[in-house]
Amino acid sequence: MASAGTRIQRLRFDTGATWLDLVATVGDAYGETPVERLRDVARLREWLDAEGLLPEHAPGEDDLVRARELRESLRVLALATLRGNAWPPGDVARVNEHLRADEPLELRDGPSGPRTRPPATTRAALGRVARQAARHLTGPEAGMLGACPARDCGMLFLDPTGRRVWCAAEICGVRHRVREHRRRRAAG
Repeated sequence: MASAGTRIQRLRFDTGATWLDLVATVGDAYGETPVERLRDVARLREWLDAEGLLPEHAPGEDDLVRARELRESLRVLALATLRGNAWPPGDVARVNEHLRADEPLELRDGPSGPRTRPPATTRAALGRVARQAARHLTGPEAGMLGACPARDCGMLFLDPTGRRVWCAAEICGVRHRVREHRRRRAAG
């Protein structure tokens, strides 16, 4: 079984959207000690590859900085949307900057089946992430945005069914049930 440190370090791909997977690259974001999951360029490359966004040109340190900046602006916009608040202009400007780096999609058919052409650069890959976020934050998906109720988690996710409570039932859901069980035993 993985230790708590290992569990926190693993990349999350269960938010329901690529842009929210990027936001989830900080573990325990609302706890006392947030954990940076995009700790280096190799980890950014791993995340891009897992999301199908690995660019033709390898990411560099400046790309890592841009990815973290985009992540934090997307977090702010998502939380504002979830709470019904206005979007801060600085975060809107930062996301718009990434949107300008977006490239048109190009379909390809190959031995592994149909797909889109990979982005040329990490900047273009982040533009695709920003595009998805912009569509979700301004479309019907905005009403599907949810947040894990665990006080130290708060991970954002899309909930198209309207039934999802936890970021992951096997993580925060189990922790909640264990805490409630202990509370009831202590009280009884």
